[in-house]
Order: sequence, then structure tokens, then C-alpha cells
Amino acid sequence: MNSAPQLPEDLFARAEAWAAEDPDPATAAELLALLGEARTDDAARAELADRFSGTLSFGTAGLRAALGAGPNRMNRVVVRHTAAGVARYLLDAAAGAYTPRAVVGFDARYNSDVFAEETAAIFTAAGIETFLMPTRLPTPVLAWAVRALACEAGVMVTASHNPPQDNGYKVYLGGRAVSDSGQGAQIVAPMDAGIAERIAATGPLAGIELADAGWTVLPAAGEPGDVQARYLESITALVPADASEREHRADLRIVLTPMHGVGGDTMSRALATAGFTDVHLVAEQAEPDPDFPTVAFPNPEEPGAIDLALDLARATDADLVIANDPDADRCAAAINDPEAGWRMLSGDEVGALLGVHIAARTAAGGPGATASGSPVFANSIVSSRLLARVAAAAGIAHEETLTGFKWISRVPGLSFGYEEALGYCVAPDLVRDKDGMSAALLLAEFAARLKAVDRTLSDELDALALEHGLHATDQLSVRVASLDELGTLMARLRSRAPESLAGSAVDIATDLARGSAALPPTDAMAFTTSDASRVIVRPSGTEPKLKCYLEVIEPVASAGDLPAARLRAHDRLARVRADTGTALGL
Repeated sequence: MNSAPQLPEDLFARAEAWAAEDPDPATAAELLALLGEARTDDAARAELADRFSGTLSFGTAGLRAALGAGPNRMNRVVVRHTAAGVARYLLDAAAGAYTPRAVVGFDARYNSDVFAEETAAIFTAAGIETFLMPTRLPTPVLAWAVRALACEAGVMVTASHNPPQDNGYKVYLGGRAVSDSGQGAQIVAPMDAGIAERIAATGPLAGIELADAGWTVLPAAGEPGDVQARYLESITALVPADASEREHRADLRIVLTPMHGVGGDTMSRALATAGFTDVHLVAEQAEPDPDFPTVAFPNPEEPGAIDLALDLARATDADLVIANDPDADRCAAAINDPEAGWRMLSGDEVGALLGVHIAARTAAGGPGATASGSPVFANSIVSSRLLARVAAAAGIAHEETLTGFKWISRVPGLSFGYEEALGYCVAPDLVRDKDGMSAALLLAEFAARLKAVDRTLSDELDALALEHGLHATDQLSVRVASLDELGTLMARLRSRAPESLAGSAVDIATDLARGSAALPPTDAMAFTTSDASRVIVRPSGTEPKLKCYLEVIEPVASAGDLPAARLRAHDRLARVRADTGTALGL
């Protein structure tokens, strides 16, 4: 019986045609080599078929995929078509009333600089006033520049915390192209569909014009108007300090890792400018390296990713570990917990701590902490409910949004927003997206103030548990073989919803696909029990995986009850996790 993959009849012809017009000799040669292997090898045939199985989909996260030749990979052909489509979208939106402006940035991944420069060349040829970052810089610098330079669009070439073989293309809109609440934010529907339509209509590659020159390279370090320095000036103004504050900050010992990404220099300069002078950089991960050699997966959430930072923290008797992901739009933190030793804080714990700190700064009229008007806190529906309680205690409005900063950043009046996946927006008037560097500054400021009165971030988490109950969170991820299986699992959950979780009856079962007055429809289910346990289940937007977000709230009678409350919460979470798996048929 022949088990070789069935291939489209024209597959080899399409691949040969692609290689013939590919402007990149490296990917053209790679494709020709794969073609040769595919004539005799099943694995090579399957790889070739996947590369030509369709066109890489442009969505609300832009593009993200493995590097390589073919329409279903990241390469110069796909990027040229994408840039031409974005340019057409901007010109159509302007309708001749103005000349659109765009800024393009890039990280240190393979081909990021090439993709960025070709994007600038295509934008310029199309008649768009274009700015190009002078060097590889973090994503938040690009997001800041969209607003600071009054641009209609920003493009960041990055795959954030994806594996080394990936790259991506993130698009922001601003200026005259969007309303005020979306200024400098990531695209949402129907913008993504509008851009995708124009990408599909770009025509043959040979018809996409690239300018030889004409775009503006933004000032580099040491030059007047240095773009990195301007960003640093903006975010360090969030944490001004008198002499006593600077003394407290100098007393806080920080370990910092950029995880082989592009945030090391910018984050180090931000901390030093703000007065944090006792900073120890993880040497093995300090310089940008697209191979990410010391980590299995360049994501601070992954087990083992911050082990080197924790080792350095123990060796230096540090107070705080800060880890940025490779493009520095996310921030992880670790503390020396009195009970557990050095441990990484969850995104929900950092979100709650920043909420407490920003609420106090807001009450005191802290500079830069709030947007104009009445302050509003927000978090995604899959994040903890603790921030809502923190906001209510401070008299601050709170909203929940769908998952993703494209939604969080659009909340009117936003002063602080976060999602559990280590993303925090602490200064929406500067960066209307998650920013791991400004968030790290405010977290370090909070830690320094606490240390000055002989308290720690761990003490603050205990205080939150005493005031609002112990909010414990966890995740269950179910990886499947195909996207079709995700639909099957969600259908099973809708038809056979769990009646109880950890022994408590499910009081509320909400199908979020129906939408509500507060939220647009999304493919997710939410279950809440009589004792406030909650599970939200949704398909991942980027991979064949079903994600389940679990939370229990355990009452705490007194400070002495905290250790027992943690054990009770841990046990409830384990039972909720098991019951969720049963409901999914696992």
C-alpha cells in the first residue's frame, strides 16, 4: 500500500516558478534543493506540499511563520506582497486628502533588517512618507514612534517570543487612518480583512516597485533626535525621583535578562536613567542572538527560560529579577518568596501588583500614570478577576476585553491594562500596546518603595490575598493534530457543559460566541461555580491548541491562615483542572 502524500499535479511547476522569481538567492537555492529531494523522499514531498498549501494568512496579528521559500512561509516574496497591500490600504484610506506617513522597525531575527528595508522601499515607491528605524530596536520603541511621529501606520518585523526559525510582520495603525481610541494600536477587524484583500490584489511580484532611496532613516544613538533616547526620555519620565527616591532605587538589586533579544541596551539605559544603579545583566543572554542558544524556547513563560537569571539572583542576593522577551514587549518578574524561594511571578500577580501601584500613583497625581480623563483599568477576560477588585477598592472604573492587546489598548480612557501572558500597558498615552520596559520600570519603582519601608512584593501579594481573597490561576493546554479538532472539542463542550467543578455547582455557563453588550462574539465558553471558581476555554489564535484558563478564589481569614489558604487553593485548582479535562473528554 502506497502511503506517500498525495500532491497537487502542478506542485512542482509552481515551486519551480517561485524559485525562478524569488529575489533572495538563499531561499531560491533552498527551494530548488527541496524540489530535488521531493522527487524521491516522502518527508520532503510533505514539506513542499505544506509550503504551497496556501498563502500565509494576514490577520489581526499580521503575519508570523517559519522562514523559508513558498507562499506559506515568511520570505521576501511574501513580505513584498504584504508591504504593497499595506501601502494600498493606507493610500485608499487617505483618498488623496493627505500623504500617509509610516514608520518601520525590526528586531535581530534572521532577515528582519532585510524585510524592514524592503518594506520601506515599497512604501516610498508608493508615495508614502516613510521612516526606518536606525538599528534593531524593541517593539515598544516602534509602537511609541507611531504616535510620536504622527504616523498612519507602523510595521514591526518580529516574531516576538516564537522559536528561532520564525519571523513575523506586525502592523499598527494611527494618525488620520483611525479613531482616537485606536491611535497607534494593533489592527483589528475589519482593518485586517481590508489589508488582506489588498495583499491578494497586488498582482505579480515583478509589478511591485521598490524605491532605491527616499525614506528617512531615523537618528541613531548619539545623533540629534536619537529615536531610542526620545523613547527613553518618555518612559523614564513616568518615574521621576527626588534624592530620597533615587537613594531607595540605588538600594534595589536587580538581575536583568533580555533573553538574547533586542531589549538589553534600552532596558539597561532606562533603569540607569531612573536611578536603578545596582543592575546585574545575565552575560550569557545579554547580546542579541537569533539562535537563542541558551534557551529551548525564547519565552520567559517556558520552564527553564529564566534559570540563568535565577542563578545570578541567588549568587548576587538580588531583590528582583526582570526578564524581557526577545522584542521586549513583555515583562516577566521573579522574587525571592519567603516560603517557596526564588520563583517567577505569574502574569496575573504582576498585573495585580502594577494595578495597586498605579492606583496609588493615580490617587497621588503621579505623573504619566493615567490617560486624560477619569482613569480606567482593563484586562482580558482570561486574566484574573483580582484587578477588578483592586480597581473597585481604589474607586477606578474597570473593563474586561477579549484576549489580546489589540482590544485592551482600545478601551476609552485606559490608564492601565494587562493580560495574563506577561503583557502590560502602563502608559497608553505613550505606547498603546504592551510594553515590557515601561512596565518593568514601574514594577522596580514599586519594589524600591516597598524595600525602603522593609516590605517586599511578596508582602504586597499577601496583603491583596487578605483584602480580596487568594486568587490562584493556572492553565490547561490541549494540543491537537489539526485545527478541525478544535471545533470538535468546542462543540463537545457546548453540548455537554460541566455541571460542577471541584465539587461546586456551575451556576453560570456563558457561550461567548453569542457576544454581549460589552464584548463582541468570540469562540469561547466560560463556566463559573457557586464558590467563584471559573474556567474559560478557547481555541488558540496561533496554533492547534485548546487553552483553558482556570481560577479559584480562596477566602483568607487572617495572616496566619495564608499558608493553609494556599494549600486549599492549590487543591481546588488541581480538581478544577481534572474536571475540565473530563468535560473535554481527555
